Amino acid sequence: MPTNSIKNVWFVTGSQDLYGPKVLASVAENSQAMVKELNETAALNVNLVWQPTVKSPEEIYAVCQAANTDPNCVGLVLWMHTFSPAKMWIKGLNALSKPWLHLHTQFNAALPWADIDMNYMNLHQSAHGDREFGHIGTRMRIERKVVAGYWRNKDVQKQMDDWCRAASGWHESRHLKVARFGDNMRQVAVTEGDKVSAQIQFGYEVNAYGIQDLVDVVNQVSASDIKNQIELYKNDYIISADALNDSYQYKMFENEARLELGMLKFLNDGKYKAFTNCFENLAGMTGLPGLATQRLMSQGFGYGGEGDWKTSAMVRIMKVMGEGRTGGTSFMEDYTYNFGAVDQVLGAHMLEICPTISQAKARLEVHRHTIGVKCDVARLLFTASPGPSINVSPIDMGNRFRIIVSEADTVIPPAELPKLPVGGAVWEPKPNLSVASAAWIHAGGAHHSAYSQTVTTDMIIDYAEMAGVETVVIDADTTIRSFKNELRQSAAYYHLNRGL
Repeated sequence: MPTNSIKNVWFVTGSQDLYGPKVLASVAENSQAMVKELNETAALNVNLVWQPTVKSPEEIYAVCQAANTDPNCVGLVLWMHTFSPAKMWIKGLNALSKPWLHLHTQFNAALPWADIDMNYMNLHQSAHGDREFGHIGTRMRIERKVVAGYWRNKDVQKQMDDWCRAASGWHESRHLKVARFGDNMRQVAVTEGDKVSAQIQFGYEVNAYGIQDLVDVVNQVSASDIKNQIELYKNDYIISADALNDSYQYKMFENEARLELGMLKFLNDGKYKAFTNCFENLAGMTGLPGLATQRLMSQGFGYGGEGDWKTSAMVRIMKVMGEGRTGGTSFMEDYTYNFGAVDQVLGAHMLEICPTISQAKARLEVHRHTIGVKCDVARLLFTASPGPSINVSPIDMGNRFRIIVSEADTVIPPAELPKLPVGGAVWEPKPNLSVASAAWIHAGGAHHSAYSQTVTTDMIIDYAEMAGVETVVIDADTTIRSFKNELRQSAAYYHLNRGL
């Protein structure tokens, strides 16, 4: 399942009728050239769609309404090539339900000093046209992204791409369905939450099914389909000849193939792109899905262990955001620490870490699952690729939602892990484990997270602003004193912002 079919972002240029047809023709020509070049350079993971220049309140309202009703439009880039009186934008922006980015740039980079005349000045007015437009966005208290700089600059293009990816994630969020197989792990607080409030805030819906609903579909998988699936395993993973020739281990591979194909059919039939399960609720199943869950995640599905539907949704949304970039996104859990010269976290889970984060081809092995239903389960073993990464935790605060982002550097494990039969990652949190873990705890972060090597902090911030949700970031500049003050101030803001 592709994580995200190519979506469109509309490129809308603002002007007015005051300048006459010649200037307006140049405005249209310049904006078309920008869109064409940005699409040809593949700087953005979306398709920019040029829209005719808007010059009046009626034209602005019309393009905003059209964007609202276009199912393939995930957002808009708005740019004022000339002066565009901002009162013209009020009705349109009030009606616009799609997120938008304000691009503060100009068509030419260098000024032709010897040739500048008033005609040139009338055409190239972004320096103050965008300020007029920016004022109305602030006056209307609209959350939006502002990217300033020359449009051909790689940093500007990266900022735009990050925002477009966040907009794609927000589009996915508002159309996402999460299937819960069974309930949450008993007595656990952080995996609970208000699903109705989540649907109001984020758009995604969460629906529960009894295990038997899934088992009925799993049991319909044919022997020939199972055989074909195991052939895929042989190609995709490292499997020892002993395991393939051992009838018992081969049966464990068949179990996972049956579970994978059954879950895939169930999810596709119901148009679900994320799911949860729990080791405490497996009646009628061969065991907790291991390889099956890992492979479904690698195909783009979101997952959350122990009924964690919030993290499951976040994994799916971040997979959409990161599509096409090197690396992957996975369900994750801070499992244990390595205190030393540089303190480290060993992240893993019982079975279900996504192989898209692996630094090498994963090994497929059968090992004992010792929690819940105690049985042998086939699963993938690997360690994550080194490099920058983030852990993201969406939590229900009771009266609002909060998204926590913790930046880290993933590293090669300092030693082999020959007896640990799971996929995992070792990372060094920023600024260090002591500050990062204390800040995470102060913020109320979960023991589960959505871990990613492809999604950036700015993308999560942009997504949270689109959703109207609080975001807190733990990074190299974090101190506990300032972080606690930020939490207090943020709590006050979001309380007041909701009104009485």
